Order: sequence, then C-alpha cells, then structure tokens
Amino acid sequence: MKKFLALLAVVGLAAGSAYAGCGKKVTDEGKLTSFDADTKALVVDLGDGKTAKITATPKTEAKGKDGKKIDLADLVGKSVKVVSEHKKADSVVEAS
Repeated sequence: MKKFLALLAVVGLAAGSAYAGCGKKVTDEGKLTSFDADTKALVVDLGDGKTAKITATPKTEAKGKDGKKIDLADLVGKSVKVVSEHKKADSVVEAS
C-alpha cells in the first residue's frame, strides 16, 4: 500500500509540474522598426526610448489593416500591435 501511495504522489507531482503554460498574453503597440528573416526577430519601438524584442514562430500570423494575411517584412516601418506570450509572437496586426 505504501508503494502505491508513493507512486500516486510521484505521478501527481510530475503531472502538475509538466504543465508550464500560464496563458498570459502581452500586447505591445508601436512602430515595427526591424524584422530579421533569418533569426525571426521583431523589434517594436514602444516610444519613450523603449523597445520590445519578440521572436516570430511558424504559427505567427501577420495581418494588414484589411485583415488579410501579409508578410512580416511588409510591416516594417508601420504601426503594429503584437500579441505575444513569453516573447514569442502569436500575431502581428497593422494598427489603424
């Protein structure tokens, strides 16, 4: 019985620690100053001398003002809204 309870405790602890997704989304709004296609790095100028460095993933969606898909490189120099989780971009949308 002790072995069963110990095994149950270990499995319970392992299952709880395996889930690390907090689900917290961060929105950064500003001008997309650069996009490096090789490293998939986005740099957003937030104003007041602050910048946000965010990494694009294969799941990152980029959309223009009209809501249609667009290439991230086409958004450089435009105002954007970037939604990310742990500095990994979920979506990049051109601001109106």
